Amino acid sequence: MKPPLAHLAWPFFDEAHRKFGPALADWASQTVGGHIDHANVDQSCRLLVRALGDAGWLRAVVPAAYGGLSEKLDVRTLCAAREILSWHDSLADFAFAMQGLGTGSISLFGSDQIKAKYLPPVRDGRHIAAFALSEPEAGSDVGALATTATKDGPAHVRIDGVKTWISNGGIADHYVVFARTGEGPGAKGLSSFIVDADTPGFEIAGRIDVIAPHPLATLRFTGCRVPLSNRLGGAGEGFKVAMATLDIFRSTVAAAALGLARRGLDEMVERAATRNLFGAPLADMQLTQAALADSAIDIDAAALLIYRAAWEKDRGAARITREASTAKAFATEMAQRVIDRAVQLFGGNGVRVGVKVEALYREIRALRIYEGATEVQKLIVARELLKMRDITRRDAAE
Repeated sequence: MKPPLAHLAWPFFDEAHRKFGPALADWASQTVGGHIDHANVDQSCRLLVRALGDAGWLRAVVPAAYGGLSEKLDVRTLCAAREILSWHDSLADFAFAMQGLGTGSISLFGSDQIKAKYLPPVRDGRHIAAFALSEPEAGSDVGALATTATKDGPAHVRIDGVKTWISNGGIADHYVVFARTGEGPGAKGLSSFIVDADTPGFEIAGRIDVIAPHPLATLRFTGCRVPLSNRLGGAGEGFKVAMATLDIFRSTVAAAALGLARRGLDEMVERAATRNLFGAPLADMQLTQAALADSAIDIDAAALLIYRAAWEKDRGAARITREASTAKAFATEMAQRVIDRAVQLFGGNGVRVGVKVEALYREIRALRIYEGATEVQKLIVARELLKMRDITRRDAAE
């Protein structure tokens, strides 16, 4: 089986995307399964990252100046890759996505020296990247971060604090870390730094087990001395760095959910067409047909929202805050509905370990939370609407 790719004919895409998608789908169908052992996710992720790098797919997560596919990060390519990989296996999607998220801030805000040092090894799958934003008391509320970075001589800072729920925690070679530097209150006083995994004062404080296993950990920084040259952006620009990075990658979370939903629908269609109930195919029942139709409609709507957001960013929009949040909220909730229908359609087998829809059910749940829970996305959309109202009224008054 391969993921459906007919939507690549939509006008949101160009010829490069239409070549990229089928090529990645072919590669994934032949390669992904052989690198995955869900009982050993650390090793599986390392193998997947290396395989993605060796095959050239990680060129999508770095700019062309450092061996990437496009002059700047192309969000439609990132979304298509995540959709295709998540259809095959969410761990393959995770391995690809974190290489992008863990270097997105570097691509956007790093100095030429920093980019030259960190981007090529990630592109080749030789280094693993991570993005360390969340803390025990600060997830969606970035302004509440408590980790600190204080000056330590003319050319260094000392980082102290704890980060948690960090993907690739424990296997990453570098972490993009956000810390309070005190230039202003709340979100105005944050900066971001690259911390290499072998830096003294950095440690893995514990691994976190979740319902769909992947490398996830709590990090501790105790007098962790980092060169000031490892800062991304200017002093006090950490919130800007984080939001600009998430503005790109939030749409890709929605695309991962879309891939899971498409796989759920494909499994539903196959089950409905081959399972007999009361002497007739399950597909003949109107309630089954309604479940299939509702799922197909949901998926098409989500795909349009996702690729609208990605297209807007790729055509030069400075920010796509509302579009990305809309896509993320709708697509992740949609995928949960579709996969729940798939489990129901499979009956008892739908909750049996080893059946694909059971895995999908576990894999989709976290996407409604990470990189901003659905409730937070709704707040963002509402605030953008109110902001636009104020701008419109001000312009009218002038």
